[in-house]
Amino acid sequence: MEIMIGIVSALFFAVTFILNRAMELDGGSWLWSASLRYFFMLPFLIVIVAMREGLRPLRQEMRQQPRAWLGFSFIGFVLFYAPLTFAAGYGEGWLVSGTWQLTIIAGILLAPLFTTIHNGIVLRENIPRASLVISGIIMIGIVLIQLPQMNEVSGTTLLLSFVPVVIATVAYPLGNRKMMQVCSEDIDAFQRLLGMTVASLPAWIIMAGYALFTVGLPSSSQLVQSLVVALSSGVIATTLFFIATNRVKHHQGKLAAVEATQSTEIIFVIIGEMLLLQIALPSTLAFIGIGIIMGGMLLHSYYTALLNKKTALSIVRDD
Repeated sequence: MEIMIGIVSALFFAVTFILNRAMELDGGSWLWSASLRYFFMLPFLIVIVAMREGLRPLRQEMRQQPRAWLGFSFIGFVLFYAPLTFAAGYGEGWLVSGTWQLTIIAGILLAPLFTTIHNGIVLRENIPRASLVISGIIMIGIVLIQLPQMNEVSGTTLLLSFVPVVIATVAYPLGNRKMMQVCSEDIDAFQRLLGMTVASLPAWIIMAGYALFTVGLPSSSQLVQSLVVALSSGVIATTLFFIATNRVKHHQGKLAAVEATQSTEIIFVIIGEMLLLQIALPSTLAFIGIGIIMGGMLLHSYYTALLNKKTALSIVRDD
């Protein structure tokens, strides 16, 4: 179930790469593309959390650890999304999306930075080797998708579209996982998303102010597209992803499998850019890569099912 939720979230996340590229082609500033997403997300999230009577508990939670909320929200949101929008100005959506899939590996390698408590003993998490191997297979597919395009991209474009995204690939899982540790069990995905959005607002306000004085106000087209990104990727996709990761946050292998579902974004981005931006049909090698990605996702699903079965048997034996 968590993997299916992750794949659906990847579908809505794909909108980010397509529309960010479209806004850059229309001459929109990446500063506005980044900040407007979170400005537009805020009122929707406030209404959702208020309807669920979660504003007061969230406020109390954030007051208990303000530095953690500000710090990890900056890492998980600002250092994630600002580099992605910047990179959209130097690379096609498929290139940015493909590079973004490094987050699959980054999330797994971050495991030793986290600890868990077992029988009163603090234990450091281990890198789930099986998940790392399966995610490595997915990465092979991603490389095959991008190889045919590499000859058409300059070194400068590769650098400016690659390095910022690498920063984002580390920042997003790091910020997300750290916030899951900071939040109590009473804080749900909607509350965590709202809290992180509020905590990251100072950075977005500074970026928007700089954009206002350097490039002026955003166009009506950029406003509309940013609103779509905010709803699709910011509210729907991020909430689904937070729900999926929150359900498996105590198991590094399952968490890695959910994070690996984001690899399907590149498939949705290719389809979307073909339909909306009229890019060429991917090559045969790219289609082979897509097949490998899907095969890797099936392996992750199978491995997660085995983990769930093993956990269930362990519980039965303990009883």
